[in-house]
Amino acid sequence: MHRANPQAMDRQHRHSIRLEGYDYSREGAYFITVCTHHRSCLFGSISDPHMIPNDLGKITISEWLKTVRLRPNVCLDEYALMPNHLHGIVVIMNQASVSPIDIGRRSFQSPSQTIGAIVRGWKAAVTRRINDLRGTPGTPVWQRNYYEHVIRNEQDMADVRAYIVNNPALWAQDQEDPNLMMSARR
Repeated sequence: MHRANPQAMDRQHRHSIRLEGYDYSREGAYFITVCTHHRSCLFGSISDPHMIPNDLGKITISEWLKTVRLRPNVCLDEYALMPNHLHGIVVIMNQASVSPIDIGRRSFQSPSQTIGAIVRGWKAAVTRRINDLRGTPGTPVWQRNYYEHVIRNEQDMADVRAYIVNNPALWAQDQEDPNLMMSARR
């Protein structure tokens, strides 16, 4: 009897949230949300209304902030680390606005400057450091994909910033909060 592979079926039924034909290396602001594997609360806890990061959360924040050193064409705007996800705004600037001095300071340059490459590199660095700390090589830390939204205007940017800043205070109502998900099942 042949059994279906649930992971393969999930990939087949997953639909892309990407804008068709959009160049994700293009200058602009992007709102991203990246969730942990199985939405496990790895990064700390909420003590109303603040996120208190643990050691794994501190690694996650450290690697997030390191992004701008590795990619001089990237700026980070608002971000919020939550117990099982991170919300952030990534701004990709025009390559021409990057100084040759900035390029000389880097020890690494990714060949791809897309939002996907930025998120992928960050997730890999966090995973490596967390698994080194825990002694769990190869253990997944993140969900396979991530949510992203192209910020289209100033009002959109203001709305996204407000959402991110207020996110820790709203954790008890957050759909990513496993306690909320468990009580909804009852």
